[in-house]
Amino acid sequence: MRILAIDQGTSATKAIVVAHGHVVAEAESACAPTATSDGGVEVDPELLWQSVLAAGRAALELAGGHVPDAIGLANQGETVLAWDRNTGQPLSNCIVWQDRRSAPLCEQMRANGWGERLAQITGLELDPYFVAPKIAWLRDRVDASAVITTTDVWLLHRLCGAFVTDAATASRTLLVDLDTVTWSPEACDAFGIDIHSLPKIVRNAGYIGDTTAFSDTPVPVTGACVDQQAALFAESCIEPGEAKCTYGTGAFMLASTGHTPTRSTNGLVGCVAWQLPDDTTWCLDGQVFTVGAAVTWLHEVGFISGPEDLDALGGTVAGPEGVTFVPGLAGLGAPFWAPNAKGALTGLSLSTSRAHVVRSVIEGIASQVTWLARAAGADLGKPLVRLRVDGGLTRSHVLLQTQADLLQAPVEVYPSPNATALGVAAFAQLGAGGKASLHSWKPSAVIEPRISIDEANERLDAWRAVAQATLQLDA
Repeated sequence: MRILAIDQGTSATKAIVVAHGHVVAEAESACAPTATSDGGVEVDPELLWQSVLAAGRAALELAGGHVPDAIGLANQGETVLAWDRNTGQPLSNCIVWQDRRSAPLCEQMRANGWGERLAQITGLELDPYFVAPKIAWLRDRVDASAVITTTDVWLLHRLCGAFVTDAATASRTLLVDLDTVTWSPEACDAFGIDIHSLPKIVRNAGYIGDTTAFSDTPVPVTGACVDQQAALFAESCIEPGEAKCTYGTGAFMLASTGHTPTRSTNGLVGCVAWQLPDDTTWCLDGQVFTVGAAVTWLHEVGFISGPEDLDALGGTVAGPEGVTFVPGLAGLGAPFWAPNAKGALTGLSLSTSRAHVVRSVIEGIASQVTWLARAAGADLGKPLVRLRVDGGLTRSHVLLQTQADLLQAPVEVYPSPNATALGVAAFAQLGAGGKASLHSWKPSAVIEPRISIDEANERLDAWRAVAQATLQLDA
């Protein structure tokens, strides 16, 4: 079976063609968002659409021009837009998952007691990162006739005329009952959202509709998933406690809870991992909002010339030498949930070099991810025994070694840069009646800890103290 899998991401759309379980072609098309000084992050929806077409068509051409048997689409998750359901025309820019402009609404709702109640219903934190606050914020700024959805709904509508979202993406909205995986009337009422205006929730594997966007011959779309959960599936994190972290624009640590919906008591969120015809799997999720974005910041302010300098500079010093970086450039996600937080770079002295600053960024990213992993272990009742990793920044050996050291567990590197696309390809293959043959893989590297648990704890506690102090200054 030949599958076209499209990963519509924050800064680019990637497409791969999978034949008999192997990637035979891949292509990419840029679609980077723009940030504004008031906390906004937006992107032109037509740019997203064109990037989907360009990447998909290019991948198919590189694969020999064969018409695929099925298509899978992965999406950014918490990015929304307003559009005309009759014509499919966008009526706003896409409000990207990093956008913080709905923070005042979240603060007001928390003051009115909705934070705990929504967490109980949905498993999620009342935070601008998730979908419903963005919908409520955008609703006041567009025509009342507009429908406001996550980008996957709009893209699937353009591809095949459907008005659906998959179960994993829906569970990121703050509008879904975590136990039943259905729209919650109470949560919808809390945000003033008409439950009848929301798309149908479908399984991650199954027929959605036919599209002629990539060939004259209609091709069925049979797989859809939010990006991080698709990567979790590709990396075989099926059983409770199996976890992965993707280091992309942000870092996203997910741990499977198996067939049990779990509400975190340690600062993470609970959501659907995937829903297949015969079962539902749930997971815990934690986020570092600026990771690749922090590396981009390092480049823009002149500390590095490119990502390769993470090792070329950061690897020249034994440590950050007292310099601490808190990656709050777009607020802090789990376990802090501080949407108005700012990034921090502290502990500078006359002896501080560029290498120390670069190393502090590596340490800051790995520290927050480790705190996420510890929170998952606390929720699951036992620590994670390993962490599977993927994403562009896994090319940095210094980052991977730092992560293993602080985590005090092996880090297993996924052998492909296309975890998300491979995951949604597996869903599409299942949805088209085939078998998912993508779970057999071996890590390209396994990084073991090199420091003692006492040293790891000391470094983690020092970083956490600075992060907490930063939050107090922001307050």
